[in-house]
Amino acid sequence: MSEQDQTVDNIEKELLTESLPEEQEERTPRGSESREATQRYESWENPSNLPDPTPQPGWVFRYIRTSVTGETDVTNVSKRFREGWKPCKLEDHPELQMHMMDHKSDWAMKGHVEIGGLLLCKMPEERAKARDEYFSKMAQQQMDSVDNVYFKNQDSRMATKQVFERKSRTSFGRDS
Repeated sequence: MSEQDQTVDNIEKELLTESLPEEQEERTPRGSESREATQRYESWENPSNLPDPTPQPGWVFRYIRTSVTGETDVTNVSKRFREGWKPCKLEDHPELQMHMMDHKSDWAMKGHVEIGGLLLCKMPEERAKARDEYFSKMAQQQMDSVDNVYFKNQDSRMATKQVFERKSRTSFGRDS
């Protein structure tokens, strides 16, 4: 009987060793072989950023405030229109349709692009450059005026004018 027990044990061991390699095979799940599993994730963008319209040659785009806390800001819109900004039609920018939140606002009802109380407008590039030059010139005149007031009462023998320089420097971290 002991020989029979040993032969039964040997047979069971052989069966176990034969079945183990099949069970130890590593199989990859079919789900990991799909194209979706190997695709990269798209980068995340802050949803509060306004979408950029498709660029058009000769035009500059800008969002103009039409309302603040639910109250319409007609004064701001009229001032911007006098500067030369024109509202953009939604049919010219269908890529922005999915971003439109104010479907029931006055501007959206007229067929324009309005997102979160901001109306997409455009201006000819030449006029936008002229506008930028005007404001740049105005800012420079204001800085010159400040300098003149500051130096008006200074003694010419003092080295204030030579030492006084307008420079700004930006650094990040301790090693910069």
